[in-house]
Amino acid sequence: MKLNHLHLILSIGAAMLMATISLNAAEQRHGVEAAKKQAKLLIPHPELEATLFASEPMLVNPANMDIDAEGRVWVTEGVNYRQFKPWGRIQPKGDRIRILEDTNGDGKADIAKTFYQGNDVNAALGICVLGTKIIVSCSPKILLFTDENGDDKADGPPKILFNGIGGVDHDHGAHAFVFGPDGKLYFNIGNDGRRLKTPDGKNFIVDKAGNEVDGRGTPYRQGLVFRCNLDSSEVETLGFNFRNNYEVTVDSFGTIWQSDNDDDGNRGVRINYVMEFGNYGYTDELTGRGWRTKRTNQEKDIPSRHWHQNDPGVIPNLLQTGQGSPTGIAIYEGKLLPNIFQGQIMHCDAGPRIVRAYPVKRSGAGYTGETVNMLQSKDPWYRPSDVCTAPDGSVFISDWHDGVVGGHHMTDHKPGQMTGRIYRLTPKGKSKTYKIEKNRTASSMLSSPNMSERYIAWQQFHKVGSQAEETLLKMWGSDDQRIRARAIHLLARIEGIEKKYINKALNDNNPDIRITGIRIARERGLDMIPFIKKMVNDTDSGVRRECAIALRHNKSPQAPALWAQLAKKHNGQDRWYLEALGLALDKQQEKFFGAWLEAVGNNWDTPSGRDIIWRSRSSKTSNLLVEILLNKKTKESEKSRYIRALDFQSGPEKDAALIKLISAGS
Repeated sequence: MKLNHLHLILSIGAAMLMATISLNAAEQRHGVEAAKKQAKLLIPHPELEATLFASEPMLVNPANMDIDAEGRVWVTEGVNYRQFKPWGRIQPKGDRIRILEDTNGDGKADIAKTFYQGNDVNAALGICVLGTKIIVSCSPKILLFTDENGDDKADGPPKILFNGIGGVDHDHGAHAFVFGPDGKLYFNIGNDGRRLKTPDGKNFIVDKAGNEVDGRGTPYRQGLVFRCNLDSSEVETLGFNFRNNYEVTVDSFGTIWQSDNDDDGNRGVRINYVMEFGNYGYTDELTGRGWRTKRTNQEKDIPSRHWHQNDPGVIPNLLQTGQGSPTGIAIYEGKLLPNIFQGQIMHCDAGPRIVRAYPVKRSGAGYTGETVNMLQSKDPWYRPSDVCTAPDGSVFISDWHDGVVGGHHMTDHKPGQMTGRIYRLTPKGKSKTYKIEKNRTASSMLSSPNMSERYIAWQQFHKVGSQAEETLLKMWGSDDQRIRARAIHLLARIEGIEKKYINKALNDNNPDIRITGIRIARERGLDMIPFIKKMVNDTDSGVRRECAIALRHNKSPQAPALWAQLAKKHNGQDRWYLEALGLALDKQQEKFFGAWLEAVGNNWDTPSGRDIIWRSRSSKTSNLLVEILLNKKTKESEKSRYIRALDFQSGPEKDAALIKLISAGS
């Protein structure tokens, strides 16, 4: 395959295929009839059915896709992939953005149009369709196309939203944008992308935290994930230190999910819940060195060592899925597919040729997950590159379709032989027709599982403000918690009554809705102290996690005592909660940690207290770590953990503590 990450994850059969392939064999794989035959090799989940929606010559090499509010599939092609290879630029006019449409509702595309073609979209790794706006991610630029007259052609040259992103003609650069329930855009860049610059490419973007967006350790490292307004203003850096976080997805509560790819062949592909502002541990926070560099308290297994999971200040992984080449990801928020998939992550992994779902459950302040296979294939050329949900709740999967993945290679690089497929997943035994309702209301569109529909509805509701209150209140009364979350996001943005609806969310029985309320208040820039006072004793640790994150950089004189209250509720077993507390310490270590020490007094030496000391970096931390190390209650097996924590301390207090430790051992 041509798409992904320097991986050489070939099965023996696929490797032999690549080595022995001939022109005749390539021809046998190409064309509509070949696509139909190979589609019979698909292996869907027992409750699902997979059908071929489109194939070459309608499209080739689908790198990324989106589905618009009318159910049409938009695809970025990657013919001009790896132009530094011997095949060079295969398509002189540049790659295409294609629109595939099923006009008769039989579940198969019958029209294909070219929206745009140009060398500025060669092998573009992201497309996001938002009404008349189309955002295309293609390093070094993020491009905004428009189609105001609805002729399915770009109105003209694109506007540049961001520039200067690395990873040109590479998979570790700019990836797709998605629309969030808060009316903002979310996107990410892999570790070769590294930076985000102004449209002219001259200056670094400065994010809301006041930092230049530069993933070279100032303060960010490696791959990054962002949020911004629809006009690309007010960029926030939401997470850093990923390797190749290929795509981001956001659910209706505002929870962010990603996959990330390991260094090749180390069985460390991971799925992350992105706790906002966190460090995700691909390289050493202090030195920027890779995971192979030996360190104290080093993890026993390579997949965990790969992500510095034992280091204080690293957010834990949700799941590690082994060897692979992860690509597209999405949240399924529809009702058409069986219950096991509803509200869950869907994820493509081109290496092992599989699309999986990851049903998650709340666990403390974080989550646990499992894996459920959605779509595999016996075809060694099956390489799923993206997954999206259509307005009717069916799921579409793009298949780059190639005999190899990794090594910057592609098997079918000869014009006329290239392939590409789109498949559609529906419930087994049910109608495979594909028809989109024509007379839709804003309410029905906001209730849709399709992101593009929700965008249009969000804009309509937000524009009319208080006139939408009655309709949104009806949605707030739904039994579907995700629809309720979408409604409260808009209700809490009606001018003059924001706090009324934020408090409704905070008083709700569902903790995910309470979490949503805290996030809305923070995003709206409101004074968080009254809200945190109200929620600081919430019974749900996920709600308290959001309170801790909301205290980050809060300068109120009441903030330290509130943080101390939250810290006292740490049970000594929840790493997610501990890291949320740690995020809140940023730039206010002395005030917050000091307030906790004052609150606990001499009773700091407990499992939860030791955790908080291990995660903190105040001037008082080093001495407390040494006290733990010298305490006879501390087991030998535990000491390396606290010794490693000393690496993250600094200043004369650390020097004095080390002298104390050395002296005690002499």
